[in-house]
Amino acid sequence: MNELNFMGRNGFLWFVGVVEDRQDPQYAGRIRVRALGHHTSDKTKLPTSDLPWAAVMLPISSSGISGIGQTPLGLVEGSWVFGYFRDGERCQEPLVLGSLPGKPSEYGNPNKGFYDPRNREDDTTKSIYPKEIDEPDTNRLAVNNPDKEHTSLTTRKEQRLTDIQGVNNTWSQPEISYNASYPYNHVYESESGHIMEFDDTTDAKRIHLRHASGTSIEMTNNGDTIEITKNNRYILVTADNKVYIKGSKDVVIDGDYDLKVNGNYNIAVAGNKVETISGTKTSTTTGAVVHIGSTIDLNP
Repeated sequence: MNELNFMGRNGFLWFVGVVEDRQDPQYAGRIRVRALGHHTSDKTKLPTSDLPWAAVMLPISSSGISGIGQTPLGLVEGSWVFGYFRDGERCQEPLVLGSLPGKPSEYGNPNKGFYDPRNREDDTTKSIYPKEIDEPDTNRLAVNNPDKEHTSLTTRKEQRLTDIQGVNNTWSQPEISYNASYPYNHVYESESGHIMEFDDTTDAKRIHLRHASGTSIEMTNNGDTIEITKNNRYILVTADNKVYIKGSKDVVIDGDYDLKVNGNYNIAVAGNKVETISGTKTSTTTGAVVHIGSTIDLNP
């Protein structure tokens, strides 16, 4: 046996290629990559299914064992990647070291190699990725080009609630505070449109977590928290729940409001208490009624 011919001393044979398949039957995060110079673009000669499976390197912030840390599932069909062949000249054991963002100049052709093989539903001549051309692969929320606004930002502006009529005032959802400056907004977006933003832009620092449905929570530069729930909201607390509000509180409910207290219900009002009831007020007391302090005239 040649003692110099083992992994690590058999030459570093690297490649650049395009992901064409990520449906790993072993669920190990492997991908199939068509490597430039090593593989032909003719799928009749080398179909995607005949490409070798490539392992993917994780960052040191993930353990790579027992599911601890992040899963190796960030790459998509059409991603450009860089790696090397662990088995040297045999080129059957590729290992992907990272992805290579760029600025696509053309849409993918699902019928040719080196492109995302999946076609769009509205245009079967184009691959799903890249979504856009003639702009960088950097997320639009990180770039903040007003001529190419991210659809989630456009939606947030359009759906902002204003002129909500309270008891003694009218109030509105705060203006959208997004004002990112490249390269300070660190964005993660999933395929379906879930978004995380950690924006370090001077005077516009924010943390924003958004579900694809529009449900979101945002912490703005001045410390405001804006929470939006697009459907039902459930809060379950198995111990105490304490809330302290130093300022005022406005609650507007367009539907009904039911409150059930299985223990005692104590209210302390330091100032006046004013109730305005447009309909009927009904009180049912099964225990004794005790009047303490001011006299209540039951027959005014």
